[in-house]
Amino acid sequence: MTDTVDSPETSPWYRRIGPPTRYQWMTLGSVACMIGAWFLVTEFGLANELFLPHPEAVFKSFIKVATRGYQGSTLLEHVGVSLYRIMAGFGLACLVGIPLGILMGVSRSAHAVFSPAIEFYRPLPPLGLYTLLVMWLGIGEESKLALLFLAGLPGIIIATIQAVTQIDPIYVRAARSLGASRRQLLWQVYLPGAGPIILTGMRISLGFVYTVLVAAEIVAATAGIGWMIWDAAKFLLSDVVIMGLIVLGLTGVALDFTMRLIGRLLMPWTRRQRSVP
Repeated sequence: MTDTVDSPETSPWYRRIGPPTRYQWMTLGSVACMIGAWFLVTEFGLANELFLPHPEAVFKSFIKVATRGYQGSTLLEHVGVSLYRIMAGFGLACLVGIPLGILMGVSRSAHAVFSPAIEFYRPLPPLGLYTLLVMWLGIGEESKLALLFLAGLPGIIIATIQAVTQIDPIYVRAARSLGASRRQLLWQVYLPGAGPIILTGMRISLGFVYTVLVAAEIVAATAGIGWMIWDAAKFLLSDVVIMGLIVLGLTGVALDFTMRLIGRLLMPWTRRQRSVP
């Protein structure tokens, strides 16, 4: 009897994950094209290196900041401070926005009371809000977290309202006819039915929180990715700026992937909907 070596195609991991799809290859090709274009532009001197450094310079900057730090803090410390601010502001926005959105979605009175304030401040620019928050809360962490909270709140509320109002009334009437209480309606009808759209609103709101992170960290901060980018730009350290933007983008992608994974675990009925990643 001869020993056989399993090929990659017959391994349990391969059968579970499957081969890369055409769309995954397209994604990898798109990333490779962007990196290749960046490399060619800088290699042949088509752009001023002061404003667009070579990929190797950005990688060296990453190693330097990760090991020796930037302005007294390592890259891991900068990332940790920024992630704390992002998750604190975004988490508070979810804790307030989802229940408030459900209330506004099921009650016309609540919608009439809260909608004017939300619709008024939603289009206001973050820097305009930040000046007022600094006057009220000072230049410490409170004003930064408040700005991130206000940035993420409207999107969650609007998505939750939309999700709740789209639930088929037949499900609600059926649950009530079976004697479901308000709490049971909330946990067994509204949240399961509205969950996918709420998750989409949370992902969009997380992007809004990321967009105002730099604005939140430019005032009286000494650490954070946004502050590092802002401080490096003042000294024309474009390699540090681009490196910080790449790290900020990768952390955002990782958080978004984590949210989608948690959503699939908590809402397994959405796994059948694979048309949109």
